[in-house]
Amino acid sequence: MKIYVNVSAECDGNGSKEMPFRRISDAAKAAVPGDEVLVAPGTYRENVEPVHAGTEDARITYRSIKPLGAKITGAEEVKDWEPYTGDVWVTRIPNGVFGEYNPYTTYVFGDWYFAKRDKHTGCVWLNDQALYEVSSLEACIRGEIYECSWNPEASKRKWFTEQDIEKNETVIYANFQGADPVKENVEITVRRECFMPQKNGIGYITVSGFDINKAATTWAPPAAYQDGMIGPHWSKGWIIEDCEIWGSKCAGISLGKYYDADNDNFFTVHHVKSPTQMERDAVCRGQYHGWLKEKVGSHIIRRNNIHDCEQGGIIGRMGGVFSIIEDNHIHHINNMMELGGAEIAGIKMHAAIDVIMRRNHIHHCTMGIWTDWEAQGTRITQNLLHDNQRPAFARALTGGMCSQDIFVEVGHGPTLIDNNILLSDVSLRIATEGVAMVHNLICGALTCVGEGTEWRYTPYHMPHCTEVQGFMTILHGDDRFYNNIFVQKYSPEPFILRSDSDPDKVQTDNREVGTHVWDEYPTYDEWIAQFDMEQEIPNMARLESAHFGHLPVWCSGNAYFNGAKAWKKEKHNLVDDNHSVKVRLVETDGRYMLDTNLYEYLGGFRADMIDTATLGKAFEPTQAFENPDGTPITFNYDYFGDHRGIHVIPGPFADAEDAKKQLLSALSCSV
Repeated sequence: MKIYVNVSAECDGNGSKEMPFRRISDAAKAAVPGDEVLVAPGTYRENVEPVHAGTEDARITYRSIKPLGAKITGAEEVKDWEPYTGDVWVTRIPNGVFGEYNPYTTYVFGDWYFAKRDKHTGCVWLNDQALYEVSSLEACIRGEIYECSWNPEASKRKWFTEQDIEKNETVIYANFQGADPVKENVEITVRRECFMPQKNGIGYITVSGFDINKAATTWAPPAAYQDGMIGPHWSKGWIIEDCEIWGSKCAGISLGKYYDADNDNFFTVHHVKSPTQMERDAVCRGQYHGWLKEKVGSHIIRRNNIHDCEQGGIIGRMGGVFSIIEDNHIHHINNMMELGGAEIAGIKMHAAIDVIMRRNHIHHCTMGIWTDWEAQGTRITQNLLHDNQRPAFARALTGGMCSQDIFVEVGHGPTLIDNNILLSDVSLRIATEGVAMVHNLICGALTCVGEGTEWRYTPYHMPHCTEVQGFMTILHGDDRFYNNIFVQKYSPEPFILRSDSDPDKVQTDNREVGTHVWDEYPTYDEWIAQFDMEQEIPNMARLESAHFGHLPVWCSGNAYFNGAKAWKKEKHNLVDDNHSVKVRLVETDGRYMLDTNLYEYLGGFRADMIDTATLGKAFEPTQAFENPDGTPITFNYDYFGDHRGIHVIPGPFADAEDAKKQLLSALSCSV
C-alpha cells in the first residue's frame, strides 16, 4: 500500500493520495511490511520514530517524491529576537518547547571525550550556517576568531546560553555579525534525532532521497547508547540512500550500539572501571542483547552526501556489522573544532566485522576512516581520500584528534585496504595488526607502528560471525604490503603530536613515507624459526618472548618515489630517487582529477597478481583476507573497476597508459 504525506495539505488526512497525512510520524505509525510512504516536498519539523519493522521480503520504504525535496529537521525557526548590544541579539524560549530533553542544558560529554565540557548539544543557525558557542556573554559580544576553526571568518558568529530559572526559560544570545535575525532565516536545534526508532529490532526499512539536518545529537562513545540524526537503532537490514545528511551536533548516521542501562557511559558516571574494560563488557553483553548476524546489521548506506557534522558522518559500535557503505560523499566533518575526543571521523566504526567501505569520497575531515577494535573482515576499497588534515593556520584543539586518511586501531584483522587513493599527509595510522595494503597510491606517512596499544586486550571472532573466539593484546606486525605506490608528497620532518587525552604529553609522529617503519620486524621465516617444532615437549616459558614478540611482515612489488623508503627486507620493488614526482589533485566544477607524472617513471617494472592465497591468514583469528561469504579475492580489477590483466603494475590503476587518460577525466565515479 502507498501512504502519502504532504506538510502543505489543507488539513490532516488519512494517508490516502486525496487526503495525505501532514506528518511523516503519522505515516510511521501506520506503515506495515510492504508499504511505501511517499513524502511531498516541504519542511518536516519532527522526529520520525518508525513503530513497525519491515521484513526481508517486504520492506517499509520512506521516499521523498522529489529528491531532497522533503526536509526532516530537528530545528525550529526563531523570529522573536530583540537587540541586546552591538551585533548581539537575544531571545527567550519557554522550556516546555523542549519536553524531557533540553539541548541547552545538555552538554556534549561522555566516555572518550577529551575536550573541555562546555559545549551544549543545541546550536544556533543563520541561513543554514552554524554559529560557534562560547562560555560567556562577554565572549559572545566580542565575536573574536576561534583559532582552532577550519573556517576562521565564520567563527566570529557566536552564541551563548543561560537558564532563567524563575521564568523557566532558555535564554539565547547570538552575535550575528551585522545580520538581522528578524529578516534572515534563523533556527535553533530542538530535537535530539530526526529519523530513528526508539525500540530495538525495527528492521528492513528504506529511507530514500531526504534532506535530513540539524539535530541536537549526543556524544556517541562505544560503551553508550549511540544516537545520530538517522539510524536503525540495533536492528537489521536498513537502506539509507540518496540523502543529504548534515548539521548534526555529533553524528550524522548511527549504526550504533543497543542501549544498556548498566553500561552506558559507565566510566564517566562511576570512574571505577577503565573505558576500555567497559568496551570489553559491551562486546560480551552484546550476545545477551541479540548481537547475532541473524538479528543485527547488514545495512546499506549508499550515495549520500554527508557533511558538516561535528563528531562523525557515520558512526557505530557493533550495530553496523556485515554492512556496505558505498558511493557516499563525506566531507567537512569536525571542522568547527568545538568537540574533541576519540570518536571523531568521517566514518568511525567499532567492530566493523565484514563491513565493506567502497567508492566513497572522503575529504576535509579531522580524520577520514577510523576502524577501532574488531576490524575483522573489514574491506576499504576504491575510495578517494584527501585533505584529511588540519590546516596549517588552525591551532590544535586541546583534546582534539590527530589527522589521517585511515586509522586502524587495536584489532587483529584481517583488515584489507586496497585500490585506494590516499593523498593526505598521513595515509594510515596503524596501531593494530593483521592489515593488508594492496594496490594503493599512498602519498602520506604510515604512523604509530608498534605504538598506541598499551596492552589493550581486544576480541577477535569466529570468522564471519559476531561470536567471540578470544581476546589478545596487540603484538603488532602480521601486516602485508603488495603492489602499492609510495610518494613522499609532504615534508618528511617529524610532526610534533600532543596526546589527545594528556595535553602535557608530546611525541614525534613519523612523516617519512614508506614501509621502512617495519625494518626491525621479522620475515615469516625469521619469526617461525623461534618455535622449535622438533621439540617433543615444547618449553612454554622459553617461548614466552616469542609468543609476545612482533609478528612477521610481508612486502613485495611496491614502488617508491621522492625519497619514500622501502622495507630493508623487501626483495622485489622499484626505488626511484632520481626523478621529481608530482601528485596533485585538481578540482574543477566538482569534478576531481589527478595531475601526476609518476607513470612516466614506472618504466617496465612489473608486480605479481595478488590474491587471497598470497595474503594468507590473519594470525589471531586464523581468517583469510577474503570476501564476507568466504570466497577468495583476486585483485584483478582496479580503482575504476577496470580489468587488471597479465602485466600487473603497482598502484590503484590497471594500466599506465589508460591511467594517464582516465586521470584527465573524473577521478571518482562517486563524486
